[in-house]
Amino acid sequence: MAIDKYIHIAASKVISHQAFNYRLSYAKLEYCKELDEIEHPVIREVLKSFGLDDRLDISIISDVPATGSGLGSSSAFTVGFLRMVYALKGLKPTKIELAKKAIEVEREMLKENVGVQDQLHATFGGINRFDFKDTSIRITPLQMKSDVMDQLSRSMVLVHTGVSRRATTAVASQIEATRSRSIDTELSELYQLVGECVSLLEDGASDWLPRLGEMLSASWHIKRSLSKAVSNSDLDDIFNAIIGSSAYGAKLCGAGGGGFFLTLIDPDRVKELEARVAPLAVMPITIDVDGSSIVYNQSR
Repeated sequence: MAIDKYIHIAASKVISHQAFNYRLSYAKLEYCKELDEIEHPVIREVLKSFGLDDRLDISIISDVPATGSGLGSSSAFTVGFLRMVYALKGLKPTKIELAKKAIEVEREMLKENVGVQDQLHATFGGINRFDFKDTSIRITPLQMKSDVMDQLSRSMVLVHTGVSRRATTAVASQIEATRSRSIDTELSELYQLVGECVSLLEDGASDWLPRLGEMLSASWHIKRSLSKAVSNSDLDDIFNAIIGSSAYGAKLCGAGGGGFFLTLIDPDRVKELEARVAPLAVMPITIDVDGSSIVYNQSR
């Protein structure tokens, strides 16, 4: 699913005389005359691939850590930056074209060890089931009642572990284990949970939320067995503290090794959770249904 935390990307054309052709403001500040001088890999390669020769002043602001969060922030940035570049070129890609281009940038152009789901979430928004077979992608939005969607949004928080990590590094051992078929059983169990989760959310039975929490924790226990890089004693302690606050369940987001625990909990118990995991940050979240959007386009 996509959540209501965003990466904001703004670009304006440099018209007046400046000593640079590209100014980039993110975690660092770059002033460049040539595209090849740009250090940010996504910005450099996307601008080169689109043949965009406008002089640009680009600013990036993120609601959460832009890298190492486990929230798909790197792919959200790629999707958002591509969306902006398409707009600068006067192009309007379909959502699937945008997502597939982001996948191409990360996996083929930059050779990153990343999956293909984060780009889809950031593009489409909402809660979806994605099925992959060879090069085809089937996207199925969940058919949820509004009261189930509202209750889910009220019951979700993120607990920051205080640890940042590179997904491309954390996932490397999982890729090798998958290729060797040594974790086929675990992957099959995770796949089975997907179908059960969809049915649970679409049926909306009276006890769906505690059951979903149990499934969330079950998926975490399976996931942490996939690789030694997924968890450690500190992360296990945080998980135990979350469950000790009477949360319905929790799971570390992303490849593992750090980032955020997604937690399902009664809103009335969030204060207890904050006390148990202090000084770690606890952040309420809701579901974003729109996906990547153009907020303002001056060229219109």
